[in-house]
Amino acid sequence: MAKRGNSEGSITKRADGLWEARINLDGGKRKSFYAKTRQEAARKLAAALRDQEAGLPVLGDKQTVEQYFTAWLESVKPTIRLTTWRRYEQFVRSHLLPTLGKISLVKLNAQHLQLLYAKKLEEGLSSTTVHHIHMMLHKALDRAMRLTLVQRNVSDLVDPPRLRRHEMKTLTEAQARRLLAAAVGDRLEALYVLALATGMREGELLALRWHDVDLERGTLQVQATLQYTTAGPTFVEPKTAQSRRRIALSKTAVDALRRHRVRQDEERRLLGDAWDNLDVVFPNAIGRPMDNVNFLRRQFLPLLERAGLPRIRFHDMRHTAATLLLGRGINPKIVSEMLGHASIEITLGLYSHVLPHMQQQAADAMDAALGGTDEAFPASGSQ
Repeated sequence: MAKRGNSEGSITKRADGLWEARINLDGGKRKSFYAKTRQEAARKLAAALRDQEAGLPVLGDKQTVEQYFTAWLESVKPTIRLTTWRRYEQFVRSHLLPTLGKISLVKLNAQHLQLLYAKKLEEGLSSTTVHHIHMMLHKALDRAMRLTLVQRNVSDLVDPPRLRRHEMKTLTEAQARRLLAAAVGDRLEALYVLALATGMREGELLALRWHDVDLERGTLQVQATLQYTTAGPTFVEPKTAQSRRRIALSKTAVDALRRHRVRQDEERRLLGDAWDNLDVVFPNAIGRPMDNVNFLRRQFLPLLERAGLPRIRFHDMRHTAATLLLGRGINPKIVSEMLGHASIEITLGLYSHVLPHMQQQAADAMDAALGGTDEAFPASGSQ
């Protein structure tokens, strides 16, 4: 039987009747795979060559779930957000490997995953977290299928727990005023004002730069969002066209930004060359983009405590802004555009709890329109 070139590996038939596929490894080593038929040997050789080209360990059928997912985590690290990678790593380390790590990757089946999900729910993991584990597994196993390490993505055969929407916690008007009162004089007072006045996302606020703000016209442009990668904070374009938007600023927001700029100019003057002038509106103490984890832990949560308010996510400030606007009767289409939603349906779906109040406002307006008198237009027949 003729051999292939060394760069492609080789397939030969042994004296005992088995077919042997061999591949060259780094350092001059070789690895062999055995099969009863030449077709099966060719399949194993092709998988090994794909592993090698993708930078994965050449393990063939002996590759375990632990070995594959450890390599997969390293291969996707440069391509996803650092926060996403950390979540994936924690899912793999804490939930996947202790239960399924020793199983051969090619022997992983839908029942293994279904039992894993049931076990995690029984241990007290939320259905949302288990759903996210399922989505990570699907992504990783889809890659394994494309590399021909497995014949199919077994996660397609499993029904994950239904993803439940995170409970929305919003501040009332009185609570929002209390929060802003507690923030007076705070280095980031303008950030909190802007969050409540515009409903901007956290990443959009932390990526905002002064050249995107027009205080004379009272507007700003959302041009970027801040992502956290292994290389550090990075400015990236918003995901959708609707997220790139112009927002009109309230007088309260403009005044807060003016005070903030004066304070920031003084910080920059005192630091001199130590200030990294990146034009960021809400930077850290030396002018660079803020770390969102430090911001939440050291700034936002202590502010809530000082204000005597319940603990909420920073994202709930966005929900608060939307709820306050809708509750004041602002057209949902305007609110949707302000928030940068892809469609008004998203806005109406998220804030349906405000709609009954708006419907009552509409009913009251109709009473005023139809129940009153209008002397400018006398009844038919009168002179």
